[in-house]
Amino acid sequence: MKKRLAIITTHPIQYNAPLFELLTSRNNIEIKIFYTWGDSVLKEKYDPGFGKSIQWDIDLLKGYSYLFLENVAKEKGSHHYNGIDNPDVINQIKIYNPESILIYGWPLKSHYKVMRYFKGKLPVYFRGDSILKMSDDWIRKFLKRIYISWVYRSIDKAFYTGSMNKDYFINYGISESNLIYAPHAVNNDFFRNAINDEPERSINWRRSLGIEDQQIVFMYAGKLDKNKNTDYLLDNFVLMDSPSAHMVIAGDGDEKNSLVNKFGKHERIHFLPFQNQSAMPFLYNLSDVFVLPSKNETWGLSINEAMACGKAILTNSTIGAAKDLVINKINGLVFDESIQFDLLSKMKLLVDKETVLEMGKQSLIKIKDWNYVKIAEVIEGTLNKNR
Repeated sequence: MKKRLAIITTHPIQYNAPLFELLTSRNNIEIKIFYTWGDSVLKEKYDPGFGKSIQWDIDLLKGYSYLFLENVAKEKGSHHYNGIDNPDVINQIKIYNPESILIYGWPLKSHYKVMRYFKGKLPVYFRGDSILKMSDDWIRKFLKRIYISWVYRSIDKAFYTGSMNKDYFINYGISESNLIYAPHAVNNDFFRNAINDEPERSINWRRSLGIEDQQIVFMYAGKLDKNKNTDYLLDNFVLMDSPSAHMVIAGDGDEKNSLVNKFGKHERIHFLPFQNQSAMPFLYNLSDVFVLPSKNETWGLSINEAMACGKAILTNSTIGAAKDLVINKINGLVFDESIQFDLLSKMKLLVDKETVLEMGKQSLIKIKDWNYVKIAEVIEGTLNKNR
């Protein structure tokens, strides 16, 4: 008889739904997803990073079993502890009668409640991608270590996404023997298949922006808030002053207007609005170098996406994916923001078509091992060891 796994997470997202569908189709275990935000998230989910309500244009609920729990929180959301409050969560999990629990994210009222209740009754697994923040002072680090280490006593094992996430878990008291590697991944095939099906779409998009085929396109795509550091990126692009390079900034957020006011008249800087998921492969593919300049990013799955589209990567050293996915001078470069003009010097190294094309090929090779099948195999193997 197949093992049953209850997965606790807030809402359907484009990074998890394909994994849930894959686990179901493989039929090695049985899963049910418990969405704790409630079904109101299907009607309208305001994303503060984008500064607007987001409705994805791909089906995030197909191919797997799920239940939307009633959320009685006054201010619903995953951005604060009391925003996820499901009085019936324990009862609904008991009705499903799983052999194991997997929880995505803990600093939410109901998620922590599930961790505490089922600890010692069932194997409790955890999935998160947090990394250590270098900016914390020693007092804050000390207090966080005491508190978070205490929280993690309520889980049995954690699935870690990469090396910086592993360091985080070890720092907060989880022994290496209780850590299981399950790489952070996106739907690589979705991006490659879309590009292969419509190879001219990105070329035409580039040309519509007035970008010549032989020119280099740097791109950032995502939320436009202070943490994303796009102002810093654009300042360095302007300083580079290369006639053979363009910059595309795609997204929305509370920094959008100030960025457009400051840089919008530059003839080689192009601002595009938020692009929904079906357009993302073609957006990445119109670029040559994907840049993620964020000050703090636990992982940065946009790096996975850009690599799946065969792009060179330029990223901040503070980003979780930088250590695992970006091999210096092979598939991209990593800059250190604490070193003056380091980003500028790295950008100058990438204004060469042959160099970035070869890096893009290496990105495709590298990202093949970061896929949903690997995650599914790890989850299935872990559950079936407990027979």
